[in-house]
Amino acid sequence: MSKLPAYLAAAKPVPWANRAPWYKTIMPAYMGVMLWFVFWQDLGTGGMDPCPPAGTLSLDFPPAFFGLIIAAIICHFLFYMAPAMLGMSTGLPLYIVGTSTYGARGGLYMPGFLMGLLQFGWLAVNAFFVAAILCKCFGLGLSLSPTGAMEPTVPGLWHGIIAAAFVILAAFVGMKGISYVGRVGTYLPLIPIIVLLILLVNTWGGLSGPHKPDVLFPCIEPTNVAEEAIYLKQAADYHSRPPRFTTSWQIIGIMCIYVVGFFATAGAAGADIAMNSRNKDDVHIGGITGILLPTVLAGGASLFIVAGAYGSKMVPPELVGNYNPVDLMPCILGPKFANVLLVALAISAFPGACFSSFIAVNSFKTTMPKVNPFISVGLGALGAIVMAVTGIVGSVIWVFHVIGASFGPVCGAMLADYLMAGGKWSGPRTGFNPAGWISWIVGFGVGAFNFMVNLMSNWDWANDLFPNLALYKDYVPVPPVTAFVVGFALYVLLSVVGVRTKKLDLSAVTE
Repeated sequence: MSKLPAYLAAAKPVPWANRAPWYKTIMPAYMGVMLWFVFWQDLGTGGMDPCPPAGTLSLDFPPAFFGLIIAAIICHFLFYMAPAMLGMSTGLPLYIVGTSTYGARGGLYMPGFLMGLLQFGWLAVNAFFVAAILCKCFGLGLSLSPTGAMEPTVPGLWHGIIAAAFVILAAFVGMKGISYVGRVGTYLPLIPIIVLLILLVNTWGGLSGPHKPDVLFPCIEPTNVAEEAIYLKQAADYHSRPPRFTTSWQIIGIMCIYVVGFFATAGAAGADIAMNSRNKDDVHIGGITGILLPTVLAGGASLFIVAGAYGSKMVPPELVGNYNPVDLMPCILGPKFANVLLVALAISAFPGACFSSFIAVNSFKTTMPKVNPFISVGLGALGAIVMAVTGIVGSVIWVFHVIGASFGPVCGAMLADYLMAGGKWSGPRTGFNPAGWISWIVGFGVGAFNFMVNLMSNWDWANDLFPNLALYKDYVPVPPVTAFVVGFALYVLLSVVGVRTKKLDLSAVTE
């Protein structure tokens, strides 16, 4: 009989007596993620930079909202449910239940240690934008773009101090465990809800009448030299943008890429969150209230606000073409009131940071059980501080594409393994399970194809080597979902033909 690796042998399930209801664990943890302003602020652009004129509202509101609903359903049922059910039924984290898909040795790296490292990247993103908002509100020197958006530059001393303090505090709460993360996230997610409602009330009138949604350029007429200069700059920007979306399917696809790509790691982390849950009802209700509904309602409100702001002619000339409700807040509410709400949004981002820290802590504890968590997490937090302070995580759109490509096949293979085992955990497998790793490699290649082609199209040598490279920029439809389907299908196929390693004895894990 093969010997269990140390991190598997040391794993102990969460006792049933220590489990808590969905409204204390799953719901607040996921609401902190899906109500994070960094998520919903770019739904109007679909994450495209530069984005087409009018962004995802090119064909009015219904296609964008329908795409948002489809994306939320995919996140809940395809990416979240299987890992969460595995976590709940076993009481074990992702890095343990994932060994049935990737093997006892392979699970140490995928989704184990890699997932933990990635969470510190998310923590850095959170810290960068929170510090950026606070610096912007208090005039602490953060550079702004001509459209009012926060630039991913090296912001300076105050930004670094705020970002570092934010990372340290979030890492500390994450180390305290899910109960503390749940406490932090119980009420703070109400802040973005209130902010979105206030913005919605102030822009609602712009959704009616002949200008709905008037988000096209040009919509200003210059009356002086200064306005004419702005007009000419905006005109040049408008004509340099990608072609306008012309079909509903384009918009639905963009929304799915953006939302699913953002959510992919959080879906796999459902095992870590739900291992503290009591039963399958907690998993279902927690997912609906923490993932599906917040995604649809907050995302829908964000789109309404943008359309209403343009329809009400609230957007000044220098911000025309900006579809970010956070950037538009000063012109909707006035600078002083907007600053108050921006500070509140920065505070509300803290539960999401704690969520990332908690997942990272679980990863390091389970994959490196002999290393003091204060050392491993401390080093990870230090790395997050460096990334936030230097500003290298200031542009996060590309991250969504990579995350979707990385964890689409992970969630697909885990769902396949879960269903093939009869809706339960099949147990760890020896070594590196080929079915899991092959399905991930191929799935990642498919999911990252568009991203890599877009990246390589900027390199002269690549264009010389592949003259028609630009023709394949959008070759793979909805990459995160396609990567999921490939991971699922390949795992099933390889398992059926016997390309799976044998199971290990579960006694050391389940005793």
